[in-house]
Amino acid sequence: MIKALLLIFDPTATWEGIARARRSLLFLLVVYLLPMVLLASAAEGYGLVHWGKWQGELGRIKKFPVIEAAIVEAAQLVLGLGVVFLGASMVKAVGDTFHGRHTYVQAFTTVAYSLSPLFLLRLLDAFNWVHPMVSWAIGIILSIAVLYNGLPRIMEPAPPHAFGLFLVSALLLLLVTGLVRLGTASFLLGKFARLQVIVSDVAARLQ
Repeated sequence: MIKALLLIFDPTATWEGIARARRSLLFLLVVYLLPMVLLASAAEGYGLVHWGKWQGELGRIKKFPVIEAAIVEAAQLVLGLGVVFLGASMVKAVGDTFHGRHTYVQAFTTVAYSLSPLFLLRLLDAFNWVHPMVSWAIGIILSIAVLYNGLPRIMEPAPPHAFGLFLVSALLLLLVTGLVRLGTASFLLGKFARLQVIVSDVAARLQ
């Protein structure tokens, strides 16, 4: 989380340090990304159990049972990691169309660190008075700003192609993270009644 804050407030020096470190994909996944996503899911899960979420047109608060919250957050964890892997694949593919020779590790490094603010802002989802789309909107704006500083340093595109690569990559990450957040937010706000019944049934069987 400290690295995420540094990327927001001191992006130049932080990205230069990341570029020099040249971490492996396994290191980034296990040491950096997974703990950050776990912390965000744990915070939201705590909020679901203790404060709940506003659901329905009448605005009732639903407090989730512990097992049900654990299932929801396990799914969010998988989706969060999936977004990074998918985002890295898309950024690498876009880089290839700009005649670049980028590795998947470069793309993964760029996406994993760039989306740090998005995961950081998910801590706000612990509170039932924060709409899930609000935390996403703030987080993705900060993430795109971080991407702007980091992509040229990590991906090292040719100068004429740098802005084009950034623009397309930013739009793709905006789209993917937005669709995932829309789906998860709709579930948490009670708009997928049948899916909630399925999750409740699974939770009951696990008790």
